[in-house]
This record gives sequence, structure tokens and C-alpha cells, in this order.
Amino acid sequence: MKKIILSAIMLLGLAFTAQSQEIAKNALGLRLGDNNGFGGEISYQRGLFKNNRLEFDLGWRNSRDVDAIKGVALYQWVWNIDGGFNWYAGVGGGLAAWDYDYRFNNSNYRDSGTYVFAAGDVGIEYGFDNVPILLSLDVRPEIGSGYYDNDNFGFDVGLGVKFKF
Repeated sequence: MKKIILSAIMLLGLAFTAQSQEIAKNALGLRLGDNNGFGGEISYQRGLFKNNRLEFDLGWRNSRDVDAIKGVALYQWVWNIDGGFNWYAGVGGGLAAWDYDYRFNNSNYRDSGTYVFAAGDVGIEYGFDNVPILLSLDVRPEIGSGYYDNDNFGFDVGLGVKFKF
């Protein structure tokens, strides 16, 4: 009976490892999305283990009324779906600073601030075998302490294009 149980456990372990795909050790690129008004981000991923990685994003906004910068750090778990398709989920947080300068009818309103936030991340990605490109689509809900638009919750959908190395 012990041999049957041990064999079954080994067979299950073999099935899970045969289906998994190692993630890229490094990936650098862009994540384009709404980002609660921040727009594009420079994104860097660093593989830690076979199915875990860190992601660091730096977002910016430079518009007529609002200038802002935001840094995000996420710890992600990655699971293989099939071939080069993976899905991932992660948690993390970040820090942002903003400067709001609004002019209307010869009056000027100025404000600035910083805020911290907690973030989650769920997405799907595809890594090509013959080209070192990684495409991803994810959602990132963020809850924080005072965005420039007085909303403490942000929901961001982003499309990522990264170079794997």
C-alpha cells in the first residue's frame, strides 16, 4: 500500500513538473494602460524561482494640469496554462507623488502630494519560443491614501510588451 501511495505522489509530481515552463530570468519593456491617469510604465521583471518573480514598474504622467510619478513593486506567482501561455497573480504596493496645477477663468489652483498604496495583479501572458518577446494583459486594482483626483481606489488594465533576457 505504501508503494502505491508513493508511486501516485511521484506520478502527480511528474505530471505537474512536465506541464510547467520556467519563466524568464529577466524581462524589460513597457506596460501600457490607463494606470489611473498615469499612462505608460517602464516595467522590469526578475525571476526568483521556477514559478515566482518580482515586477517593478515606474509610471509617469506629464500633462497640462497634472504631473506625477509612481513606482510599483509586485511579487508574482506564475502558472503555466499550455505551451508559452501562463497566468499569474501577485501582490505588492507602491509610492507616488503628484503636482496638480489647474487654471480656469484667470484663477489658479495648485496642489501636490504623495501617497502610498497596496496593489494586486492578475493577468495572462504569452512568451514566444523563437523570439525573446513576452506579451501580457493584466488588471491591477490599487487602494491607497489620496490620489490626485481624490479617489482612494484605482483599477488599471494594462498591455505589456517585454524583451526577455
